[in-house]
Amino acid sequence: MKYLILVTVALVGFISAASFSVPTRSVSSLRAKLIRENKYQDFLAQQQSARTLQLNSGSQPFLDYFDDFYLGNITLGTPAQTVTIVLDTGSSNLWVIDAACNSEACNGDPKSGFPKHKFNTTASSTFVTESRKFSISYGSGSCSGHLGKDTITMGGLTISNQEFGVAETLASVFAEQPVDGILGLGWPALAEDKVIPPMQNLLPQLDSPLFTVWLDRKIHGSDGGNGGLITYGATDTINCDSDISYVPLTSKTYWEFALDGFSVGSYSETKTAKVISDTGTSWIGAPHAVISAVVKATGAKFDWSTELYTVDCSTMQTQPDLVFTIGGKPYNVKSVEYILDLGLSKNKCALTFFGMTYMGFGPSWILGDTFIRQYCNVYDIGNARIGFSQAKHSF
Repeated sequence: MKYLILVTVALVGFISAASFSVPTRSVSSLRAKLIRENKYQDFLAQQQSARTLQLNSGSQPFLDYFDDFYLGNITLGTPAQTVTIVLDTGSSNLWVIDAACNSEACNGDPKSGFPKHKFNTTASSTFVTESRKFSISYGSGSCSGHLGKDTITMGGLTISNQEFGVAETLASVFAEQPVDGILGLGWPALAEDKVIPPMQNLLPQLDSPLFTVWLDRKIHGSDGGNGGLITYGATDTINCDSDISYVPLTSKTYWEFALDGFSVGSYSETKTAKVISDTGTSWIGAPHAVISAVVKATGAKFDWSTELYTVDCSTMQTQPDLVFTIGGKPYNVKSVEYILDLGLSKNKCALTFFGMTYMGFGPSWILGDTFIRQYCNVYDIGNARIGFSQAKHSF
């Protein structure tokens, strides 16, 4: 599909408060797309240059644009204008592209087949502009512009006077994807410019102060389509097991909690570490020692042309489980989740890991979509905790 749109919204609650289930869409892998088009080496060079610059800025919230991520639609303004955004628990700001921006990043690369849906501030009778500027740097991109306020609708629920960013400058990586902005679902303390995140403003309308994320499984690289479900105000009782185990958060910034241990094959680590749940990161970020252990356990080889660890695709469903211990309970992640078919040559599939260097502060792990596909995540704002339950899939 060229256009990835949100479909129906199911009303579950009654009376004055409610819970809403909103289907999401997955996006085809950018890495796989660039490999097919023989553009991946140039992309790696650009990303390395961007990472070098961002290390000097000191601001690097996590977001991965290399592979599948999950999108939804929201509307802004009066009359309503629809935009497609990343649903990202790893950040806390909402921003969309300004219609006045005409760079390739703002308009979309014509060869990508993904034109942008930009927000026309002058066409909205309820938009109020602000003089304050904003600038955000992510792990793979950045944006800047000015702040404003307007009516937004997400999941069938309307928020008046929501403050958000109107981006006038975007990093080039955004040109390749059907993304018109990002909706951060993290905590207020993580928000740039002290903007109150939309999710916080949405809480009074919900049955329960939480939301649940279920991500569907794609055995082979997705070309887009139904990607899962985000449920505001309730747990997902259809796609997620009813047995939910909760652990307290260790920080109200990211969705951060304690990881008690990790094992794979003969390797075991029992040192407590900080970890975050992040829907905006496709893979698992882990210490380099852990990645070495996974490589040894799977027999993976490093592919210098793609800078990926790969195994034979025929082993995708027979490799050892990853075992995460959280709150004293083991969570097994099957190899079908952490080995991804990107369409590489010689029937090779990639390990969905990237290395993280721990500097003595912040998280040393990121559990992205690889983990969330195996376990539904319940983001309980009211009780400052996160819950996990087995995700249900058709295969």
